[in-house]
Amino acid sequence: PTVIGPQSGAPTRPVRTGAVVSVLAFAGMCAAFTQTILIPIQGELPLLLNASSSDTAWVITITLLVAAICTPISGKLGDMYGKRLMLLISMGSVAVGSAVCAVSDSLPPFLVGRALQGLGFGTIALGISVMRDIVPPRHLGSSVGTMSASLGIGGALGMPFAAAIAQYVSWHALFW
Repeated sequence: PTVIGPQSGAPTRPVRTGAVVSVLAFAGMCAAFTQTILIPIQGELPLLLNASSSDTAWVITITLLVAAICTPISGKLGDMYGKRLMLLISMGSVAVGSAVCAVSDSLPPFLVGRALQGLGFGTIALGISVMRDIVPPRHLGSSVGTMSASLGIGGALGMPFAAAIAQYVSWHALFW
């Protein structure tokens, strides 16, 4: 286990870096998963949300837009208020956004839920920053690589998983 020194302002208890890297990689996978989960039903969204196809295009766009804006900001907020707190807020916003999307039957609340999910992409920058703080230098490259690979895995698993859930259960179940 790695011990974090008091100079970083972090606790001095041992940290199990393998467990932390695994949790952060899973969080990154979840963030990527939220982006691709709607691709299989994108053509049906106008009917499902009672909106025009040009308006439902925002379902994908808003998540990417919020992610692009919040990723650098979440890194700075992590430096200011603590990375753990910002990670919890980031992943909490994904959970709240997913719940909002799961109960939505119209476009406006669904867009709010998708925007909240976009805040979850801050997890990636925060996770890599946490890794730089706790992972020994000789393992840092492979740890960051693991998190980066988890983004591809989450994106790749999102589409077939979403297609099966939407076909056999319900499109609302995609978000639960």
